Amino acid sequence: MPGFRYEVVEQASGKTLRGVLEADNARLARQQLRERGLLVTGLDEIVAESGKGSFLQRQRGGVSLAQLAMLTRQLSTLLDAGLTIEQALQVLIEQAENPRESEVVAAVRSEIMAGVSLSKALANFPRVFPELYRTLVAAGEESGKLPAVMRRLADYIESSQQLRSKVMLAMIYPAIISGVSVLVVSGLLTYVVPQVVNVFQNTHQKLPLLTRALLGLSAAVKVGALPFIILLALAVFLFARALRNEAFRLRVDRAVLTLPLAGRLIRTINTARLASTLAILVGSGVPLLGALQHVAGVVVNRAQRLAVSEAAKQVREGVSLSRALGASKIFPPVLIHLIASGEASGRLEHMLERAAAQQSQELETRVATLTGLLEPLLILAMGGVVLLIVMAILMPVFEMNQLIK
Repeated sequence: MPGFRYEVVEQASGKTLRGVLEADNARLARQQLRERGLLVTGLDEIVAESGKGSFLQRQRGGVSLAQLAMLTRQLSTLLDAGLTIEQALQVLIEQAENPRESEVVAAVRSEIMAGVSLSKALANFPRVFPELYRTLVAAGEESGKLPAVMRRLADYIESSQQLRSKVMLAMIYPAIISGVSVLVVSGLLTYVVPQVVNVFQNTHQKLPLLTRALLGLSAAVKVGALPFIILLALAVFLFARALRNEAFRLRVDRAVLTLPLAGRLIRTINTARLASTLAILVGSGVPLLGALQHVAGVVVNRAQRLAVSEAAKQVREGVSLSRALGASKIFPPVLIHLIASGEASGRLEHMLERAAAQQSQELETRVATLTGLLEPLLILAMGGVVLLIVMAILMPVFEMNQLIK
């Protein structure tokens, strides 16, 4: 039974209402609304979307990661309470605050009412429910543990969102300081320094070396600022275009992993994602080989993603997961050792969860240390630049006083 998005006006109050309903066709949908004393001003059938989306993508067809996590957790709770999938989805439709969320759930429920499984119904909205999400739902349906799988999936989405938020929030303050520093120094070099130093130039006094250097830098900033910005924008555009080439992107990602600080940080982020995603897939009953094929999508770095794909090929040939991942020498040794321990003890899921927790903790520690160092270093650098500018302005004053004496 298809779903319809409607906009109506209450004839008694004149209030405009919007929502979704299910009907066999548009004519019956209009009839249902008219029987409720509503004047239909708009009615559109909810259709499936096309295209694929990343699991950590911000724009998820109008449904955010936080809303998806809440939707998943609510569905898990309702299924645990004994409701059928159709009943649980109907409850979610009624209490949804986001219109887009309500429309998507209504369309999914319509597919299920037509006899389609939940995982296949979710496939109509790949930007909202990506492949990894649907794979876990399918595993839950096959194993009969759908409520538990949905609960773990909600935990996974929330932890992924928290991890990303922590990294982004930790970088906001250094980024603000850097931006303010560039603006302040540019303003001083462009407007303040030339006007102040111009007073001493009129006296035909020979300016100190530092002052002359600063004047030259100020003139360069004035003349070359616009061309520099244009060239920088062009370079960024060309680099972004070049990144679309997989071979070039792979070389860049390999080079990034060798950077002293950023490389270790990116390696840790992707390792945490790999371990946590693999843990939930294996724990949900997905075979290891299939789990490796799905987990590659959450690894952003191309070099690490290629290593996961190569490991999947070796696992298919009978090699253990720890040896397959360790052969690339691109993942932290702690991950390899924990996976080896899990394979030996038959507790791979548990060891993967421990590896994910350890990598997440290491990431938080590294981010906190990095931001803790960046903040004072940026402040000192800004103070040093301002000190040089002030000295360049004051040195002619001191020399003039000496001449007067």
